[in-house]
Amino acid sequence: MKTKKILSVLLAAAMMSAMFTGCSGGDSAQTGTNADADAGTQTGDSGNKEASGSGEIKEFTAFFAVPGSEINDDNEIQQMIAEKTGAKVKETWLTGQSAQEAVGTLIAGGEYPDFIDGGDGMAQLYDAGALVALDDYIDKYPNIKEFLTEEEWDRLRQDDGHIYWIQQFGNIYGEEKATTHNDEAFWIQTRVLEWAGYPEVHTMDQYFDLIESYNEANPAMEDGTTNIPYTILCDDWRYFCLENAPEFLDGYPNDGSCIVDPETLTIIDYNTTPTAKRYFQKLNEEFQKGIVDPESFTQTYDEYIAKLSTGRVLGMIDQWWDFAYTVNDSLKQQGLDVKGCNYVPLPITIDEGIKNQWHNSGGTLNVASGIAITTSCKDVEGAMQFINDLLDQEVHDLRFWGVKDVDYNVEESGEFSRTEDMRMQSSDTAYKASHACTYSYFPQYTGTSRDGVNAMKPENQPAEFYDSLSKNVQECFAAYGAETYVDMLGTSEAPGPWYPMYSYSNNMTTATEGGMAWTKMGEIKHEYLPKVVMASDFEGAWEEYMEVYNGCNPQAFVDEMQAELDRRMAEAAKYN
Repeated sequence: MKTKKILSVLLAAAMMSAMFTGCSGGDSAQTGTNADADAGTQTGDSGNKEASGSGEIKEFTAFFAVPGSEINDDNEIQQMIAEKTGAKVKETWLTGQSAQEAVGTLIAGGEYPDFIDGGDGMAQLYDAGALVALDDYIDKYPNIKEFLTEEEWDRLRQDDGHIYWIQQFGNIYGEEKATTHNDEAFWIQTRVLEWAGYPEVHTMDQYFDLIESYNEANPAMEDGTTNIPYTILCDDWRYFCLENAPEFLDGYPNDGSCIVDPETLTIIDYNTTPTAKRYFQKLNEEFQKGIVDPESFTQTYDEYIAKLSTGRVLGMIDQWWDFAYTVNDSLKQQGLDVKGCNYVPLPITIDEGIKNQWHNSGGTLNVASGIAITTSCKDVEGAMQFINDLLDQEVHDLRFWGVKDVDYNVEESGEFSRTEDMRMQSSDTAYKASHACTYSYFPQYTGTSRDGVNAMKPENQPAEFYDSLSKNVQECFAAYGAETYVDMLGTSEAPGPWYPMYSYSNNMTTATEGGMAWTKMGEIKHEYLPKVVMASDFEGAWEEYMEVYNGCNPQAFVDEMQAELDRRMAEAAKYN
């Protein structure tokens, strides 16, 4: 077995090496920012505009350790961006491996793409010396320099004092325009709420009572397809859809791996709280009733997305970004959005009277990962220039709004808008593959455009956001006095400067006692929580789970997280 595993890794490494060999940007003529770019947009000092004028295009490669959709080689907007920036990137995505496995394969082969975001494998890449330190480059590229504050750049420094990656997401430019709750929630279809007369649903028990009642009265869709009342995604790292609800149910924000008590600034293990037991006992009860999908613990991510795309699933816990951008387009293309199959979030806590923190204001800096340039890249300055150029407003608009008069219109006021045909077009898979190019894992903004009028992205443009909603979602919002998904939950203040703690635990390794405990805790939860949910004797199953869990030495994890919390608070104090 060991021999077979080594052979498979070597073969995979050879395939990865072949995929990226010869694709590095350094072999092409130097190019830079298009001279036609908006004169008011910042660009880096190292651009080579004469090459842009000659039509030479650099070609870089990138690998992102998450599943994603590749675009066509002749993608229209990618070519337009290439003409403006003098560069393009061939993106590849994770398939058939975990992030750490894919990164391990690359390290074994010793050949890397030009750009990489290794996800949970970023620490492996850093330890392997596979990444270029960016410190000497950042100041040369104004858009990159502006992207983060000095404090945020310092938070990205590794233990050797250098910065190796740029966190791409959660960055708000100008005024925050939060219309979509991009994070985790208890989601429910609007048809369920409409059927019940749009009731107030605040607790976990109320949520499941509603789903049970609806499913009993409406066991199938109009075409006879049987409903699935509640499903759970547990595939690989996405098992957060099962395991981390207790922190939210107790009214805490998404620190991911633990709870931080904001009053005492101490770490709490949410896996062992009374709320954790009540939550899993509720799932157990719902499983015994047939409400929880029996395929929950065996379905893959792709099977889960396909299931949601049929409109059959009444509710689930998930992060919006994990399902909505694929599922909503599919529902729209099938006409299921007008039948109440879209999902809205509910402000669920364990008991009445608890202020929920499913949605917090402000951005989120996940220092555990980001986009990096590897040591295989032969043109680091060209790669940095490309990142810089992607943050130019004109290029950012191309990435997320598309082409003027094709993907959006401009009103006399300067506000961008879309017609219904444009919205339908933007949800079509084939159209996106041939036309749309968001470079979705490169640095990007939410918030307000530099023009002070428009949102950086269509989904955050208030008028466009609302007009793009199906009538069912609009009616649901109206019934609850809401105008956005965020309004359905309410907004809490940004958490403290420690936030989010998962940006530390995501990079923990077995090199420390706390990291070893963290690894074992994850393995035990993966193994035992499905058993707990399906058990005929919940109390016995929970007792067994707790005994095995406590044998992982979780206190070592808590202690290491406490040390990191204390360090972050001390660092933050330097900037106050």
